[in-house]
Order: sequence, then C-alpha cells, then structure tokens
Amino acid sequence: MKTSEARNALGAYGEELAVRRLTGAGMTVLARNWRAGRTGEIDIVARDGDALVVCEVKTRGAGAFQHPMGAVTPAKAHRLRGLAERWLQEHGGAPPGGVRIDLVGVTVPERGAPVVEHARGVA
Repeated sequence: MKTSEARNALGAYGEELAVRRLTGAGMTVLARNWRAGRTGEIDIVARDGDALVVCEVKTRGAGAFQHPMGAVTPAKAHRLRGLAERWLQEHGGAPPGGVRIDLVGVTVPERGAPVVEHARGVA
C-alpha cells in the first residue's frame, strides 16, 4: 500500500473510532467530512444537547512524532471557527446552546487497542 493510501486508511479508521466515542457519549452525528468548497473540511459535525459541535479528528500511528492532541494550532483553530460559521450559514444559524469545537485524538499502537481521547471546547 502506498504511503498516502495508508495515511488515508488510518485517518478513516480514526474517524470511525471518533464517531463511536461521540455517539457513545450521547451525541448525534449530523455530518462527516463536510466540505465548504476550497475553504476546508469539518471531520465531524454533531449535536450535543442543544449545542452544535464541530469536531476535528487527528489520528496517529505508532511512533508518530507528535501526539494527536497537539495538532490543533491557532491557525487551525481559526480555520475551524470559519468552517463552523459556514456550516451555520448553510444550516439555519446557531442553535440555542451555541457552537463548540472539540478534538478527538486517536493513537493506534502497533499492538493493543487504540487510545481515543476527546477534548471538549479546544478552540
């Protein structure tokens, strides 16, 4: 398998684990891989009670240089806020509970179960 194919497969696996974590926490997934033209993509859009959650998923394999939870830079957070605004414009405005940006970090070791971490309100 080519490196880009392996990376895409790892990312898709991480997103599936993230969806399981979010739905297990009582959230409803509204969209996956929602694209806003050339602006970018939201990995997962969900509802948590009366709040809209824009969720970034970062997946890392064994031996990765950076922990997945350290992957949201200020620039990335700014882009996610802009994408959230686009979603709201296209889907009827902000819900009563407002908008929250969460991060799900997935680490997939060579052996053993993946580690899934969910941080709420990261940006």
